[in-house]
Amino acid sequence: MQAPPEPLDSEIHIIAIRAQGAGGQNVNKVSNAVHLRYDIRSATLPDEVKQRLLSLGDQRINRDGVVVIKAQSHRSLEMNRQDAIERLRELIAAAAHVPKARRATRPTRASQRRRIEGKTLRGQTKALRGRVTE
Repeated sequence: MQAPPEPLDSEIHIIAIRAQGAGGQNVNKVSNAVHLRYDIRSATLPDEVKQRLLSLGDQRINRDGVVVIKAQSHRSLEMNRQDAIERLRELIAAAAHVPKARRATRPTRASQRRRIEGKTLRGQTKALRGRVTE
């Protein structure tokens, strides 16, 4: 099994922004959150992976084919940056995985027989639940 393709550092655009939510006075002074932008169409990924990424329907991918990931769970800028890159790698790895094609098979004769026997037994049980007439 081959490894999923890696995004190039030159294709990833990271912008430091101020984080939202609680954090005291420090949150108003320091830009620790990260906005990661990755343009799928201009990336050096294989065409099949690009198509699967664009067809994922993920809310982080906008109409222009740009992945936007916001990371603000850590207090340090570097950890948020690593978190955003790791989430991008996971997204690309999910798109690079080709699901195994399902081959249609027919049920065996014994399994068909067991299914019908089970249905008749269930029908007999339910038939006993009717009104009692003498």
